[in-house]
Amino acid sequence: MAFDVARIRGLFPALGDGWIHFDGSAGMLVPEQVASVVATAMRAPVSGPGGVFPASQRAQTIVAAARRAVADLAGAEPDAVVLGPNATVLLDRLVGALSETWTLGDEVVLSRLDEQANIAPWRRAMKRVGGKVRWGEIDIETCELPAWQYDDLVGPRTRAVSITYASGSVGTRPDVATVVEIAKKAGALVVVDATYAAPFVPLDIEDLGADVMVVSAQAWGGPSVGALVFRDRKLLDRIPSVALDPFAAGPERLELGPHAYPLLAGVVASVDYLAGLDDAASGSRRERLLTSLGSAKSYHTGLLAQLSTELCALPRVTVIGDATRRIPVVAFTVAGRKAADVAGQLAARNVCAYADEGTAGVFAALGVGEVGGAVRIGLAHYSNVFEVNQLVRVLEELG
Repeated sequence: MAFDVARIRGLFPALGDGWIHFDGSAGMLVPEQVASVVATAMRAPVSGPGGVFPASQRAQTIVAAARRAVADLAGAEPDAVVLGPNATVLLDRLVGALSETWTLGDEVVLSRLDEQANIAPWRRAMKRVGGKVRWGEIDIETCELPAWQYDDLVGPRTRAVSITYASGSVGTRPDVATVVEIAKKAGALVVVDATYAAPFVPLDIEDLGADVMVVSAQAWGGPSVGALVFRDRKLLDRIPSVALDPFAAGPERLELGPHAYPLLAGVVASVDYLAGLDDAASGSRRERLLTSLGSAKSYHTGLLAQLSTELCALPRVTVIGDATRRIPVVAFTVAGRKAADVAGQLAARNVCAYADEGTAGVFAALGVGEVGGAVRIGLAHYSNVFEVNQLVRVLEELG
């Protein structure tokens, strides 16, 4: 495998700003090839689909290509891919459609590990129908999400189980396969948010067994476009349609309004970028994706191990969690300092990092707000050893 981080850094013009970008949890920087494709598509004549003239046919071609690209990424079929403005909007749309058939006393199972965007739609739906939310709790020491608890959480009234493939806050990758297996025995629908995992871990919805997988192209340097990937296309036909077209079929049943066609063209370019992370990858795009993301996973495992080890060696720094399986995301606190102050000090040294007050989500469940919040570090494909060392040096200087 050949993951050449120097070559990859050369694909990102934005790295010339002189900053160290550890803000990957909010979305990676955009590769040049993606920006170029979007700009080219915006200059080309593109109309709405359904016409026989070239501009309309171009729109149809772009949509079809975007579905194929996301399908290759997730190991699905193109006609099972729903496209939309972002993952949050699509998930809200999906939950709203699903909950039309739910009644008083129905249940959904969520987890404390999930981000708020993956929790709020389900909670609203349960409030509307008079249902109940049950919670998968995390281990406060390791930030693991024990799968065994789902044997008790999932029951005959469980309509859906929603779980993240990886946490964008603490990096934990829970045992989703076991949770899916438990949910399936009860006949519950399983929705997996793969937004934060997609840039670092090969995805295969068929192997995982989940019913729906959520991804966001922005997470890996693509444009602001989200997708719902269905394992079985027939499930789309059983979900109430939200489309304006009463005759909409397949993925169009969950698509509302016209697409941003230049951005969809950028999605295709961004998946091609992922497929080329390993310059030795060959074969179909799906095969190249599996090879390249496998190489990325190996590279970031080593870089994350170095970062975690060096942070743990700093006397005033406490790394939050120690999950066995992780994506390259780290959260930490600094004794005697608020997270916002630490993030400000990092920014003064041209290091991008986020501060979380710890009043919501996984950090609230961990009680992080009581110690001034946490600093979040999200590595990206272009992160390297020098940048990790620079982060550690700045933290050492804080005393």
